[in-house]
Parts: sequence; structure tokens; C-alpha cells
Amino acid sequence: MTRIFVSLAAALCASSAIASGPASPAADIAARAPEDEIIYFVLPDRFANGDPANDRGGIRGDRLRHGFDPTHKGFYHGGDLRGLTAKLDYIQGMGVTAIWFAPIFKNKPVQGKPGEESAGYHGYWVTDFTSVDPHFGTNAEFKAFVDAAHSRGMKVYMDIITNHTADVIDYAEGEATGYAYRFKGEYPFSRRGGPDGASINQGFTGDDNPDPANWEKLTDPTFAYTPQVADAEKNVKVPAWLNDVTLYHNRGNSHWIGESSVYGDFSGLDDLATENPRVVAGMIEIFGAWIDDYGIDGFRIDTAKHVNPEFWQAFVPAMLERAKAKGIDHFHIFGEIAYEEPTATLAAQVMAESGLPYALDMGFAKAAQLVASGKAPPRLMAEFLQQDAIYPGGARTALGLPTFLGNHDFGRFAMFVAQMSATQDEDELLARVSLGHALMFLLRGVPTVYYGDEQGFISDGNDQLAREDMFPSKVTVYNDNRLIGTRATTAENNFDTAHPLYRLIADLAKARMASPALRRGLTEVRAFEEAAPGLLAVERHDPASGQRVLLAFNTGASALSRNIEVSYRATGVTPLVKGCQAILAAPGTLRIALEPFGFAACILETDD
Repeated sequence: MTRIFVSLAAALCASSAIASGPASPAADIAARAPEDEIIYFVLPDRFANGDPANDRGGIRGDRLRHGFDPTHKGFYHGGDLRGLTAKLDYIQGMGVTAIWFAPIFKNKPVQGKPGEESAGYHGYWVTDFTSVDPHFGTNAEFKAFVDAAHSRGMKVYMDIITNHTADVIDYAEGEATGYAYRFKGEYPFSRRGGPDGASINQGFTGDDNPDPANWEKLTDPTFAYTPQVADAEKNVKVPAWLNDVTLYHNRGNSHWIGESSVYGDFSGLDDLATENPRVVAGMIEIFGAWIDDYGIDGFRIDTAKHVNPEFWQAFVPAMLERAKAKGIDHFHIFGEIAYEEPTATLAAQVMAESGLPYALDMGFAKAAQLVASGKAPPRLMAEFLQQDAIYPGGARTALGLPTFLGNHDFGRFAMFVAQMSATQDEDELLARVSLGHALMFLLRGVPTVYYGDEQGFISDGNDQLAREDMFPSKVTVYNDNRLIGTRATTAENNFDTAHPLYRLIADLAKARMASPALRRGLTEVRAFEEAAPGLLAVERHDPASGQRVLLAFNTGASALSRNIEVSYRATGVTPLVKGCQAILAAPGTLRIALEPFGFAACILETDD
């Protein structure tokens, strides 16, 4: 199996017919639409430590104050913006054109009940939306990072949060109630603590009325709980308006269903009342300033489905307008709409309701995990791709959806493949993981590599267990993992440009960038195995260039040879990657052969 994989990886090559691009990096960036990118997603704290002096964020005391403990998976480990900037050669060497990184805003260093504390190393517990967290560096160092990326023709995507802030607000009744969610029907805005309570907020006509004059009458936040803030944290949030407790929902913890999904605190984090026009205007100003001041190229939006649709209907056009005023015509906005089913339904629904232009393709991730592992037949991926028509704007919208295989929340792709396939064979696991990357790079959408996947990181679970260090780790639960495709562990530096997955990703990236059909081609499913592992074949056609590409994947452990229907316009075949063992057997029929867990991309030559 190793010989098969190595021969495949070594044989991959990009088309030599790469069109000459714009002369400067700035012009190159401006010319590329979202579907032209290859994204690399990284947690700065876990990537590279360029300045050990900022490891404690300038905070004195022990780890429960500054949050730095490189031996604990839930605390800061020392990675920063200087380290990320210093590794741009490594990142770009994979063919990456856009970097998306976890939030770098200033966080509450440590949160949690006694004995359950963890740190804000991940960036999602924001207190100051205007400043870089001192554990990561300074605003000037962020500017230097953006400029360095742009000088290479690489885009920069920020991860942003509008749904919540750090956990600063407590409730007087909280401990006694377990912070259970309190519904609007049972705890209306008009009564303190429920229908039988004292009358409050007279004249407020409901949170579906966006008139600022209406919201000025919502002055008492004690309708469900009694919010309270410790004296030391009363003014900790920036901008200052975020310290006003009336701008939060204050209804207790979400249980992720129904009303609580939008109005509840996200695991205790302070849930902003994003229906309030003051919050809408404030968030537009916060994130518009990051566009104005740093010229970033896109936003990944955290917890997007937990925000009311009307907020996005105002926020998205405002951000696109700010970007255009800065000369950024292809500003890429994609929301996190979390689910774990191989379907497009929920993402399409939320996009349609909210006006979000794109979403992270959760359905693709689950379909790829199931199909590449052999847990589900190729039919699953085929039927998933055929749902592209339901997105707002139809199948063309699907071209701009960032696709991924695993991430910092759910866990790493290699882990899912190992669990689902139950294979004990290291060569087979590597081959299946390679097949998954081929699915991501060759099928529609914007391939998004999770940092460390290119070094064979495998993870032990989700969340903190899937956030390993690229520099030598001191976390035991990371270091006891045997990485795939290498003899290394996470106790060592893992920036090996000779790693088979790094080389595979680089070769797939070259092929993708050389082919307009791989970046912008619409999908027609041509063949698939219905009930067992085996063939998936897809034809992609780019109307603008006329290019057609036949993609074939073998999810089975046996070699296969098959006749596949293709366009009758095809007059010949040219390999796009040298796994293309194919001939045109007859008009409209391509004969293709695939190794076990193999894949192929073949340009269909046409007369038009």
C-alpha cells in the first residue's frame, strides 16, 4: 500500500498550461474570486512561537491569571503572530492562497469554575474587539502579518464573533437554577422575573420591532434573571458600550434547540441582543474598522446560526460596502452553521433566511468522512453534491463554500477515518486520508486545510483534543499519538515539507490552480457505487473557459476499471494529475482504471 501511495503522490503533477496572472501580488489578490482560493486554517497559539516574551500576555501571577501553561491542553502554549508570519514560506509552499486564523482579539485570559478553568488561547472569549490579544502580539504585529501575506499574494481572513462576548455577566439566581434557559413566553420583557412580577420596560413593544425608539424603552434587564457583574469587570469590555448589561439577552444557557439557540448564552458566554439596533450599529463599526485599518480580505463568522437573521441582513451588506470602498471587491464572508449530517439543507436554509453569502460546508465534511473511510458508499457523496441546487443562487453558490475534512471543534479527519474504517493498517489509513484530501481539492467548493493535517496529526477527540502544537508540545495527551505518514510525534517540530501529505496537498493545489474547471466548474455526477465502496465519477464544466474535467475516485480496497459516461463533446483525454489512466473508448464513454483508494483528474479535450 505504501508503494501505491508514494507512486501516486510522486506522479501527481500540475498542468503546464497555467495562464499568466496579474503582474503584482495586489493585482493577483484583486483578481481572485472566493472560489479561486485555497485556505489554510490555523490557531495562532498552537502554530509557532515567535516571541516567548509575550507568552504570559504581560500579566503577572500564576497560570489562573495569565493563562499560560504549555503542559495543559486548555491553556495558552505560546504561539503568536510573529511565529505565524515567520512561517509564511511553509504555508505558501502547500499552494495556500488564503489564511484564516482563529480570533486574535483580546480575550478574558481564564474562565471556568474552580477546578474546571481553561484559557482563551482559542480566541473566542473576547473582551476587547479593537485590540490584538497580548498573548499573540500587538496591533502593529497584526498589520505586519497582513502586509507580509499580501506581499506574497495571499489573502487574510479573520475569524469574528458577534453572537457573544467573554463570560462577564453572572445572574443572581444562576447557581440555584443551574442557569437554565428562561423562555420569552414565561419570562416576558414586560415583567420582572415572570408574568407575576412587577411591571417593567413599559412601552417596549417587543424585540421584533427594530425601531431605536422602541429599544430605548428596554431599560430593565431583570425580566428573566437579575444580571450582575463583579466590580473588577464592570468596564473590562471594549468598546465601552459592550459593558451595558441591557444589551444582552440574559436568559440563561442555550440548550441548542428552538428559541434558546438564538437567545441563550453559549456555554455561559454573554449572549448579545443582536436584535437591538445599538448592537447592530456597534458591530458594524467594530468590524468595519478592521477592514478599513488593515485591508483584510474576508470574515469567517463564528456561531452564525445563533444570531437572528435580521442582524446578518444588515451586517453583511455593510461589510461588503466597507470592503468595496477599500478596493476589496471579492470580500469573502462565510458563516459557521454547525451540524454533523451529510446534507446541505440546514446551511441553505440559514443562508436563505439571513442573507449570508456562504457557509462552511459542514455537510461536505461529514460526507467525505463517511465515504473516504468506507463507512458509506460513494452514493452518499453523489447525492450530497446533487443538493447544490438548493443554495440561494443555486449550484454556483456552492463553488464558494469553504469545504473541509475536520476542524478544531469536531476533531481531525484522520481520527474520523481511523474510527469509521476501523483499520489497523497504517498504509491504508494514509491512503484513505489522501483520498479524502483529493475529494476536497478536486470537487466543488473552496478547499480548507486544517493546520497539522498536512503533518499527519490525528487527534484523540474534539475541541481541546484536536488543537495540537506544531512546535514541540509538552502536552502528554498530544505526544502519545502516532502521527500518520511519519515517525514523528507532536513532541517535535512538525514543519516537514517532505511529509507525504504536505507534498500531496501541494500537488493537488497546483492542479487546482491550473484548472478553471476545478475552481469554477459546475458538477454533473456521472457514476457511483450504490451500496458498497467503489467508484465515484463526476464531470465538472467551466462555461467561461469551456474546460471539462472528469474526476474519479475509488473508495474501495480493490483496483477497478470502468466505462463512464462523459460529454459527447469530448474528443480526447489529457491527464491533469497523473493518476489518469483513461482512454476515450467511444463517443460519450471514457474507460478509466483506478488503484485501491486511488483518484484521477482528466481533462476532456473538446473541439469547442
